Amino acid sequence: MSSDERLSDVRVLIVDDDRDVLESMTVAFSSEGAETFAASDGNTAVKLCYEHEPDVVILDMMLPGRSGFLALEKIKGHEDSPLVVMVTANEGKRHQAYAESLGVDGYLLKPVPLMKLIETVDRLVQNRDLEAGAED
Repeated sequence: MSSDERLSDVRVLIVDDDRDVLESMTVAFSSEGAETFAASDGNTAVKLCYEHEPDVVILDMMLPGRSGFLALEKIKGHEDSPLVVMVTANEGKRHQAYAESLGVDGYLLKPVPLMKLIETVDRLVQNRDLEAGAED
């Protein structure tokens, strides 16, 4: 595996209601070798999680239909739930604490540099794989 495809074999669901953000994240993750899926609202995000079983979900907090928090509640909480990185423009500590109480794996403030987001996902996936290896 070349270093420019550090996320090959990783399935990433990107959830954001801003088409430009969705597009740039999709391109960035695809260029790292990830298989990507996209949703622009919380209800679609939850549906795609059940259909495609992503390894990682990049989840915007403010979404139409079902908020990022409500989507997070549905996505997390079962044995093989994906890693979730919440991205938000909201700097409130209460929101971060609530997201963490729901099991979020990462929490980043917008605007998130794409390389920082990819590095965060890469680190979370590697840590999960290490933990899974330790359980075998």
